[in-house]
Amino acid sequence: MTGHGSSYSEYDTSRSAKLFGRVRPIHEVLGGGKVADVLLWKNWKLSGALLIGMTFIWFLFEVVKYNFITLLCHISITTLLVFFIWSNSADLLKWRDPPNIPENILHESEMREIASTFHKRFNQFLSKFLEIAYGREIPVFLLAIVSLYALSVVGNYFSFLNLLYLGILSMETLPFLYDRYEDHVDYFVGEAIQDLKRKYKTIDSKFLNKIPRAPVKEKKIR
Repeated sequence: MTGHGSSYSEYDTSRSAKLFGRVRPIHEVLGGGKVADVLLWKNWKLSGALLIGMTFIWFLFEVVKYNFITLLCHISITTLLVFFIWSNSADLLKWRDPPNIPENILHESEMREIASTFHKRFNQFLSKFLEIAYGREIPVFLLAIVSLYALSVVGNYFSFLNLLYLGILSMETLPFLYDRYEDHVDYFVGEAIQDLKRKYKTIDSKFLNKIPRAPVKEKKIR
């Protein structure tokens, strides 16, 4: 125990390496703003509401086996009945104001912002995907192949909704836990990465260096 503790303290004081070479705070890495606040539970009400809502949806479809069309119709019927009773009881009993229905529920600027964000993220994903596909960084290329294959195997045993719920659950817990235990995670992951690099150098010298690679074309500067 003493040796392990001393190694951790030496790593903590002599090395400032962060996970995946991160320099910025984890809040900025996650994009900052409301999204980062939700993932790091800075806005615990919104984070809790999102987690409870997704858990409720997962429970309805995966446990109760609710059909999507049936659920959508039942929600619409309930909404119609609630607004009908509310508006008519307000006129008859004069005890509460009728519901105020806004003209624009979803503003055009909000929809444009959502579309712009999706377009930007999708372009970033395609650019990174093609960059990996060129094979200029063999470790990243192999990691992508292994990760996609593992995901395809997992997909045979889990439904899309289960994977989606697991992904959201991970997004709402892992960044928060990392933010709380950052130094410990950086230490153990750093040790694991160093070990993997040593093993990769051995494999690279024996096998990967013998694989012929296509010449890299230099980009023309205009």
